[in-house]
Amino acid sequence: MNTAAVLAAFDEQLRRTGEGAGVENPEPGREPRVLSTVQPEWAAVTWSSLTEQDADEVIAAQVERMAGLKLDWEWKYYSYDTPADLPDRLRAAGFADEEPETLMVAALDELELSGPPEGVRIEQVTDAAGIDRMVYVHDLAFADGSHRVWGDALLRQLESAPEEVSAFVAMAGDEPISAGRINFHAGTDFASIWGGGTVPQWRRRGIFRAVVSHRARQAIDRGFRYLQVDAAPTSRPILARMGFHEIATTVPFIHHA
Repeated sequence: MNTAAVLAAFDEQLRRTGEGAGVENPEPGREPRVLSTVQPEWAAVTWSSLTEQDADEVIAAQVERMAGLKLDWEWKYYSYDTPADLPDRLRAAGFADEEPETLMVAALDELELSGPPEGVRIEQVTDAAGIDRMVYVHDLAFADGSHRVWGDALLRQLESAPEEVSAFVAMAGDEPISAGRINFHAGTDFASIWGGGTVPQWRRRGIFRAVVSHRARQAIDRGFRYLQVDAAPTSRPILARMGFHEIATTVPFIHHA
């Protein structure tokens, strides 16, 4: 896979016209310096193209613009963003950086896919009961608090735009043990996977890989070319063995309300 070409396609198709599409605030007649998205539970700058001369001014303008939201929001920084000292400028403006993740992309026709181990089945989430199972998994898999608000937002998306997202939970009998979702970015080459996690006592049995594979098959069936993920250190080796390539790093810089 030509990682440089894929990174350029990711930046153009997802960051510029996908993830932050339609919510930009350039001056009339000028190219935007940032793209941002504002949702009830989450707001973020998802793309930026800044220079040493304008970075501080643009950052300050975004901080002022987001101040009225009364919620924490994110500046999603990628390792190829400019200027080179953008992380330092964000810190100086009051942002706190969280743990970096690795932007990984796979060509779907090159992925090594697998099924769940014996005794485990993967179910599609379509209703509130399924969301409850996903929230249960995420609360156990990730030590960052309750995921109820996230689950409620996902349920609304499943109900309002089912063509844009699918969610799945792996079950061992009646016990939810792993979960994750996939977003389908219409008009692009990319689908993206998010929120993949397995409860601690069920790890190292191939279940995470099976849930990734299940979502990848969904993307293949819909004709997408690439699958993208922001990978945590724990999942990066598994994804690499499946055929994902590291193409950049990404860091969430959080500005607290």
